[in-house]
Amino acid sequence: MASSSTHVYLLSLVFLMIFFQLSSHQQLCRKDEYLALMQFKDSFVIERQASTCPKVDLWKSQGVDCCSWEGIWCDQNTSHVIGLDLSSSCLFGSINSSSSLFRLGHLQYLNLALNNFNFSKIPSAMGNLSSLGSNNIHGQIPSWILNMSANLWALELSHNNFTSFEESFLVFPCPSLLYLDLSFNFLKGSLPIPPLSILFYLVSGNMFTGEIPHQFCNMTSLQVLDLSHNNLSGMMLQCFGNLSSMLVLNLEGNNLHGLIPETWETGNKLEAIKMGQNNLHGRLPRSLGNCKMLEFLDFGKNKIKDTFPSWLGALPELRILILRSNRFYGTISIKVPETNFLFPKLRIIDLSNNGFVGTLPIDFFARWNAMANLDGENAAYLQAYKRYLMVNLLVVPFQFPYSMTITNKGEKMEYAKILEVFCAVDLSCNKFDGEIPEVVGNLKGLQLLNLSNNILVGPIPTALGYLTNLEALDLSQNKLTGRIPTQLTRLNFLAVFNVSHNHLTGSIPKGKQFDTFENSSFGGNLGLCGMPLSRQCNYYSSEDLPPPSPTSKGNEISGLLAEFSWKLVLLGYGCGFLIGVVIGNIVFTRKREWFLKTFRNRHP
Repeated sequence: MASSSTHVYLLSLVFLMIFFQLSSHQQLCRKDEYLALMQFKDSFVIERQASTCPKVDLWKSQGVDCCSWEGIWCDQNTSHVIGLDLSSSCLFGSINSSSSLFRLGHLQYLNLALNNFNFSKIPSAMGNLSSLGSNNIHGQIPSWILNMSANLWALELSHNNFTSFEESFLVFPCPSLLYLDLSFNFLKGSLPIPPLSILFYLVSGNMFTGEIPHQFCNMTSLQVLDLSHNNLSGMMLQCFGNLSSMLVLNLEGNNLHGLIPETWETGNKLEAIKMGQNNLHGRLPRSLGNCKMLEFLDFGKNKIKDTFPSWLGALPELRILILRSNRFYGTISIKVPETNFLFPKLRIIDLSNNGFVGTLPIDFFARWNAMANLDGENAAYLQAYKRYLMVNLLVVPFQFPYSMTITNKGEKMEYAKILEVFCAVDLSCNKFDGEIPEVVGNLKGLQLLNLSNNILVGPIPTALGYLTNLEALDLSQNKLTGRIPTQLTRLNFLAVFNVSHNHLTGSIPKGKQFDTFENSSFGGNLGLCGMPLSRQCNYYSSEDLPPPSPTSKGNEISGLLAEFSWKLVLLGYGCGFLIGVVIGNIVFTRKREWFLKTFRNRHP
């Protein structure tokens, strides 16, 4: 044991000696570039009200070697500054053609995203630009920016107000480009075609039109393709299922039509497919079952006509399944042996606004183990491509957070990010019938449960009181009967509760969250009474009380036994008295007849 510790100590010492020896041979950053960086910093006002600490605030305290400053990368051989990341640095001001930034002649990567450059235009002197996202820049994207360097590999111009390119072109004139982000601008026209080397192509939230160019089929290195929320038309390219490097495919919110490609090859690496809000029709291709790494699948708001794809339950990593607002039909049931795993990691499922019939899928509820676990306070978000991009010794983190729209708390809500612990089931607006199964109470991780607008009957299960994480529960527009279980008052996080337009009766439970719900949560139930309804209960009901504790139950039982004993005693007295009177009357009458008869015989 001691020998092992000694070896570890000596090995660590050797690594430290090598590290310090290498560090001592590294050159400090060049003085002219040091001065250029300091002058660039001083040309801006730092918005101190920001919650994050600006990187530039620490520069002086980190010494005179700018290569060691946060957000700076230097070439290890020449010590030239080749990368500058000042994103989210609270910089406020304008960039002009005399900016000292342009004296960094060897810059290959520049990220100034999420600052405020006060509606500047891009100066033509900015010859080594890579990223100016989210900076209130407007106008055209100048042609020089696309021809400035054969070595440019990243260009980030998202979240600005660009309207067009200064010059039209067929292929993006940046042969080394690996990363292009033009998202959330006002760009129009046909999609700009990137070089074949592209890894990330992000143009979401613009106004691009036309069909998706077939040249994308030749981009075999493409990993993330985001064309969402444009006005693209035509059919999906059949080749998308054959791009072996593809991790994220997002075509949501366009006008694409036709059938979904059948060619999703075995061994693909897809983690997220988002095809919602288009006009796709036909059936879901069975080859989607080859996407074994798939975590997120969204075909919502299309015209897909099919039965429930229970075969997707064999995907071991699937966490989010959104098929809402299509033309799915039939029952939801397990088809053995087609499904082996039954959605082992599924946390969010939205099947709302379809034509499903039959009883609720009890077998699935019983096997959705990921929803049955309480994972605690995990603040991490669901996202694809949790990796780093390394180019020319520059290590740049890249993430693609999942987003979705779901009905929560009575409204359609857009989730730009999704917490890993979030669990939701939305089966609303179908034709499910029968009772709500008690097994739903096992899904303790649920935060949203929407079963509204079906034909469900019977009582509200008391087991729903075990869903302690539940924030929204919608059972409205059904045919439920009976009382509202008082066990639901245990749900301390319940912010939205709707049981309107059913056939419920009795008094509305009181206490905790139930004291905050409005009249609309209970309307359309003629048998309900109590606050917040104007119809008051004219009788006392034990249902008004919270569920009794074991001790109070024992006391209640003892009281009932005592009361029952007294009732037996009184009943005995009453019965004895009645029987005595009847028998006494009979005896008295007969004895009187015998007495008269005997008396007459003796006294003629």
